[in-house]
Amino acid sequence: MELTDYIRVLRKSWLLIVVLTLLGLGASAAYSLTRTPVFESSSTVFVSTQTGGTAAELQQGSNFTQARINTYVGLVRTPVVLNPVIAELELGITSEELSGSVSAAAPLNSTLISVTVSDPDPVAAADIANAVAASLSSAVPRLEPEAADGSSPVRLSRVSDAQPALAPSSPNVPLNLALGTLVGLALGIGLAVLRSVLDNRVRTPRDAEQITAAPSIGAIAFDAKAKERPLIVHADPLSPRAESFRALRTNLQFLDMGGRASFVVTSSVPSEGKSTTTINLAIALADAGKRVALLDTDLRKPKVAEYLGIEGGVGLTDVLIGRARVGDVMLPWGGRTLFVLPAGKIPPNPSELLGSTQMATLLEILERDFDVVLCDAPPLLPVTDAAILARATSGALMVVAAGRTTKHQLTGAVESLSTVGAKLAGFVMSMVPTRGPDSYYSAYGYGYGYGYGAYVQDQPKGRKAKKAGGRRRTAPVASVPPAPTLTDLGIETRRDARGADRES
Repeated sequence: MELTDYIRVLRKSWLLIVVLTLLGLGASAAYSLTRTPVFESSSTVFVSTQTGGTAAELQQGSNFTQARINTYVGLVRTPVVLNPVIAELELGITSEELSGSVSAAAPLNSTLISVTVSDPDPVAAADIANAVAASLSSAVPRLEPEAADGSSPVRLSRVSDAQPALAPSSPNVPLNLALGTLVGLALGIGLAVLRSVLDNRVRTPRDAEQITAAPSIGAIAFDAKAKERPLIVHADPLSPRAESFRALRTNLQFLDMGGRASFVVTSSVPSEGKSTTTINLAIALADAGKRVALLDTDLRKPKVAEYLGIEGGVGLTDVLIGRARVGDVMLPWGGRTLFVLPAGKIPPNPSELLGSTQMATLLEILERDFDVVLCDAPPLLPVTDAAILARATSGALMVVAAGRTTKHQLTGAVESLSTVGAKLAGFVMSMVPTRGPDSYYSAYGYGYGYGYGAYVQDQPKGRKAKKAGGRRRTAPVASVPPAPTLTDLGIETRRDARGADRES
């Protein structure tokens, strides 16, 4: 992952990170508030020797005490020191229990012993610390060997008495809050990164490029009202989503397909927006002056006729079996240089029809007489129709729904095309969010901040836009030559005993 990926992950999971950080802060605050305050008090004892008057003897005595200082520190928590303290203060506990709240330490190269006692009562902590220091001062001379005169060579003197603490030493509320916040923040960032690593959905063009090894030729902006106005290029040509199709149109014209311009538009699974993408792309191409043939090759669940509002009872199926001529069923649409061939009746053998010689011949004819031929095909994973049809065209355009299509599904779709030897010309990201970390436009610096209001000329009022569809057209018929038929190529048809047309 690159730095930009981590930034995108943090932007995407900022709410999770904030929630876990607040939870860490709240947990540490609850822990701190529920702990009993503990106070610490310390008393300091000085260790010295009582023999010798010369400098050499004093130095020897100092070395002796430094060598024995660690032994005296260890005596602090023993019963010989703590039992007199328990008896003096009437604590009513054992020496083992008292040793848990008593500690001692001696700085390096020093003969000072610091005795520290922790207790919920600051006064009791100070009294116990002083009593332990006094008991240690009495116990050590008794334990050390006596000198020749019967005196102890070591003397312990209390040089600093313990005082009741004004503030508790535990819990350390600022430290606990800081640690809780850092732990929550680390957990939030860790879960955000783990969530991104385990995410199996295609969210960015780079994800799709790594799987398909094909170029990205467009990104269609998400529109919450897409179902209400599927033909956005025709219904609202100034919207960001309509501009997405115009950008797709521009990129499509730069694809090098060996002089051919017939494409199968498909997807991995249903509901990725392939039909609306195909139709809007066809309209955008026609608006640019291209002669476009739009074929509904989804012979299982055709949608083109429904979206365009045209009669779809007769169409591609009838042409392939010789029951109708192409020129009779191919309909001009919207006053543009756009001709639509509906799917017709749903056949029992759609894969066989799409892979037939008649279909390949039809595509050759349409490629000759039209600038661009677009075929709306079924998804690749449920059926093989699109893969079979893609072999007869210049390539396939894969529609990938951002954040919905999984990497496994896209990989399977690409493998379906490569298995039959079909070429994947490129992919189109659909349903791309216009805001947020996964936004194609924000990630790549695109946007619509300039708006279109300044470029829209005043339209005459009082007129209602006519609904496009059917055979209605404003451009003259002669602007596009009539589409040729299979009969023009000399393909004969015959009828069987049941009257069904079959191609010979």
